[in-house]
Amino acid sequence: MLGVTEAVTQTTNRSDLYCALPHGEGRLPLVLLYSAVLLVGLPANLLTVLLTGLQVRRKNVLGVYLCSLSVCDLTYLGTLPLWAIYVNHGHVWPWSSAVCKLTGYIFFNNMYISIFLLCCVSFDRCVAVVYSLESRGLRRQRHAAFVVLAIILVVAIGHTPVFTMREGATEALRRCFEPSQSSATVTGFNYARFVIGFLLPLLLLVVTNRGILANVQRSTGLQSAQKRRVRHLAVGVVVLFLVCFAPYHVILLVRGVIFHFPQLDNCSFQKAMYTPYTISLGLSTINSAVNPILYVLSSNNIRKDLRRGLAQICGRVLVRTPSSTTQNKIQPINNSLELNTGSERLAAGKPPGT
Repeated sequence: MLGVTEAVTQTTNRSDLYCALPHGEGRLPLVLLYSAVLLVGLPANLLTVLLTGLQVRRKNVLGVYLCSLSVCDLTYLGTLPLWAIYVNHGHVWPWSSAVCKLTGYIFFNNMYISIFLLCCVSFDRCVAVVYSLESRGLRRQRHAAFVVLAIILVVAIGHTPVFTMREGATEALRRCFEPSQSSATVTGFNYARFVIGFLLPLLLLVVTNRGILANVQRSTGLQSAQKRRVRHLAVGVVVLFLVCFAPYHVILLVRGVIFHFPQLDNCSFQKAMYTPYTISLGLSTINSAVNPILYVLSSNNIRKDLRRGLAQICGRVLVRTPSSTTQNKIQPINNSLELNTGSERLAAGKPPGT
């Protein structure tokens, strides 16, 4: 699995014949990591799609971004068994080139669609908290749906060169998107991916979550426990982004810099970078499993909805009076995804529920 910019490289996988890369290193940890991400991420994202789908029906704007993020993660999780088998077989691709290219295409799309959707989530939360009154008439579901569609189209079109890449042709060496020597064009694209696909989103996440945290800390209508949960969420968002995406993009940057020093861009460098590169790819998959827990299942109101649903399934629903039951049915939880703190009321200085 390598960046889509390798589509324009002038080298071929024949370089692998002269530089034996350590394909066997890290095999077991990577297989275990892929398996764990699949076991955790699949049910978590399926549950998240259900819960956020209910929020979308309740006209929750943030639910559009979170539901789209879970669908994107589910699509990627469907390819993890193929990558696990590939790694377990010593990086020998047992299927056709078409399957390799399609699997790589899904991987590349997932990474950057997820990154940009995470930016949308943080930006929307920041606007809802910091500019609650001003944004009340501006935050609309149709706007969120348009943004999601635009992100998907731009990223999907930008990665179509995957289907013409030499690195996706597995007939010769049976390698599927393994690293190869860079070219000037590949180096330029790696710089662009580092800046546009990582550095700018990281700055946006830091700024928006800092704004959320500062606004919440100034609020007099929130308890210290609520402020602490918001602080943990804000820090967790940035830390998760760094853990999942920083290693991969830093390695892209290093490869770009090394290209300007031909004497260093040799077989020894390729061998030294190969294992960290594969580890960075493994770390990027963690995002798909943790997103539902961090963004959705950490919500108090979402957990309450989940407990009520499980109680109904298990037949353990408490008997309520008809009046209270009717009230529970018609009262929407419009802010269940808004930072667990009634975010749209914070700017007005009101505690949640007023």
